[in-house]
Amino acid sequence: MGMILNVALVAAAIGSGLVAGIFFAFSTFIMPAFARLAPEQGIAAMNSINVTILRSPFMLVFVPTAVLSVLIAVLAVIDWRGSAGIWMLAGAGLYVIASFISTIAFNVPMNDALAKVSGNGPQAVSVWNTYLKDWTWWNHVRTIASLLSAVAFVRAVIIL
Repeated sequence: MGMILNVALVAAAIGSGLVAGIFFAFSTFIMPAFARLAPEQGIAAMNSINVTILRSPFMLVFVPTAVLSVLIAVLAVIDWRGSAGIWMLAGAGLYVIASFISTIAFNVPMNDALAKVSGNGPQAVSVWNTYLKDWTWWNHVRTIASLLSAVAFVRAVIIL
């Protein structure tokens, strides 16, 4: 089981690190760039991303990393390894709860609501301004959680 655990931890560390980098890009320059666009252009650009991402290689990292995180949590409980187990559970919890589930609970519903908006009327401007603020805030949460998850998985590997 040691080899499987090490491979899972390394893969989860790489996956959560890649996801953190993607989320970091959105938080630091993509969303601020979209905020500089006219609302109808920003809405169109974000809606295009939201459609494209579902069939992109991002999903081949985002979802499997969540599955690996659950596997790591189960292995940590089944074969407790002291402080390594704590780091494993921390990494898994951060990724699954604060990155994966928060995406489903917060960012996706905001994306779905944005998909119903078009044009540049007062409602579109209001929805867009709220979306920019709220979506980016939750993206900061996902960024930090994914990065800390990667750190925790690496720490677990070092301790093992």
